[in-house]
Amino acid sequence: MSAKTPDEVRNEQVIRSLYALAEGNAKDTSKFVSVFTDDGYFYDVAADKKYFGREIGVTVDVYAAAFPDMHREIYALRSFGDHVLVELSLNGTHKGDLAIPAGTIPPTGKVMRAPCCDVFRLKDGRVFSFHCYVAVPILLEQLGVFMNLQAALRH
Repeated sequence: MSAKTPDEVRNEQVIRSLYALAEGNAKDTSKFVSVFTDDGYFYDVAADKKYFGREIGVTVDVYAAAFPDMHREIYALRSFGDHVLVELSLNGTHKGDLAIPAGTIPPTGKVMRAPCCDVFRLKDGRVFSFHCYVAVPILLEQLGVFMNLQAALRH
């Protein structure tokens, strides 16, 4: 395996900093958004929705409201040129409303440890694209609502 380039090292540091800005105990949505390029975007693959501009921070706020103790456990973080790939889990206790495209899941009090894979592309030390692949069926199962999702939603 070849040594990392200075850009790859910087890109990995940028992503670790980005995650820190989304942690429940230190959330700073405006700084999170500022790490993106002006034409950058966040793609929530599970919801099939892309966010641009200030909207990039929407999912940070949604998850922080639902899981005030939200934290990420990084299992692997690798850079390849202008890409950074991360295998991680999203962890927290469901203490607030969780807004999803189908509706709102009221607090269950259950702990979530949802597997996730994030793919980033960076330009000049800023995030151009962030594709987030959360294992939503596992997340919903951990909250106890997967098999009866419609009954669990507030309409």
